Amino acid sequence: MADAAAAPQARSAGRPVREGPGAPEAAPATCPCPCPAAPTCPEPGAPPRQCRAPLGAAIREACRSQVSVILPVHNSESWLDECLKSVLEQDFQGTMELSVFNDASKDSSISILEKWKIKLEDVGIQVVIGGHDSPQPQGVGFAKNQAVVQSSGIYLCFLDSDDVMMPQRIRLQYEAAIQHPNSIIGCQVQREPLESTERYTRWINNLTQGQLLTQVFTSHGPTVIMPTWFCSREWFCHVGKFDEGGKGIPEDLLFFYKHVQKGGGVFRVDQCLLLYRYHPQAATHSVLEGTIWNHRVRFLEDQVLKHWMSFTIWNAGKQGRKLYRSLSPANRKKVAAFCDVDRNKIVKGFYTYEESEERPKPKIPIQHFRDATPPFIICVKMDLTGGVFEKNLNELNLKEGLDYYHFN
Repeated sequence: MADAAAAPQARSAGRPVREGPGAPEAAPATCPCPCPAAPTCPEPGAPPRQCRAPLGAAIREACRSQVSVILPVHNSESWLDECLKSVLEQDFQGTMELSVFNDASKDSSISILEKWKIKLEDVGIQVVIGGHDSPQPQGVGFAKNQAVVQSSGIYLCFLDSDDVMMPQRIRLQYEAAIQHPNSIIGCQVQREPLESTERYTRWINNLTQGQLLTQVFTSHGPTVIMPTWFCSREWFCHVGKFDEGGKGIPEDLLFFYKHVQKGGGVFRVDQCLLLYRYHPQAATHSVLEGTIWNHRVRFLEDQVLKHWMSFTIWNAGKQGRKLYRSLSPANRKKVAAFCDVDRNKIVKGFYTYEESEERPKPKIPIQHFRDATPPFIICVKMDLTGGVFEKNLNELNLKEGLDYYHFN
């Protein structure tokens, strides 16, 4: 496992080191988002989970679960039995509840949930089931927010209905969350099927502790994937709820960006604690690449580029030029050069920004990477060149998070 003591937990991920570390915002004493701190305890003899807290009522800790598993459900009958069985098999010895929000499922998901509610409550895991039966689902962000609202746990363990937790997941992430109270806690995963998204899975599982903060700008998205997230309710509410825009909105990416902007840390338990399924019905496939690109560029500008006077884009090809054109006018002016290894591009000498309304049109020099001046924004995909790109980068003896950031 990475050395947690050396992890820059208090640092905003994209802020260059030369700017100095930024302390995280303290989580507020009360929760600003619409999730309750906890329900009040029921009267003696009342049915379990029927308690409701009036706004402003005092929190009575004895009624709270230590961990709430947050499970949004929409037409999940194919996977739900295996998912819920993994909740039942957790070896966590503290108090747990399962908070499910059914987002207009039209299959047998509800009957499966009711069956498992009995099994789970028989072993002391309280189950709260909410939902709606509207003609259309409200979206994953809405369902997760509602599952949080109706839950009571001090800590939140996020789970997708098509995934399966290993028995030690909650126990190990709970222990980590206590040590890292302002962090999102993730874990390593096993992809199912094994051969799907091999490059992405290697990236998920092999980032160093430092890279969990420096590689937040890449096309892969959050450096710990959402179905592995575990955090305190207090910190979740400090960051704010998931975007509820519905289909096509990368709600996990936007929440992760808010988390980083508020100084949140990222920590990964270096054990495989989740079976992470890949299939065509996954909600992530509904998000357009262009939507994610635009969010990534704005986040890069906010977290990194506003602190730099000038920089070099590593890649004079399609992806580097696309990044240049996507930047704000102020940040385009900071681009000192492109760099590359392609002799044809280097011999050409410059890139002309033809779409510009400036006269003369901007011409950006193209240099060999050894002649270029850091800091760099790197628009070369990792793990695709048989190690050639990585070798070139390593020979410059640069420090990631100070002299360069990966964007692709």
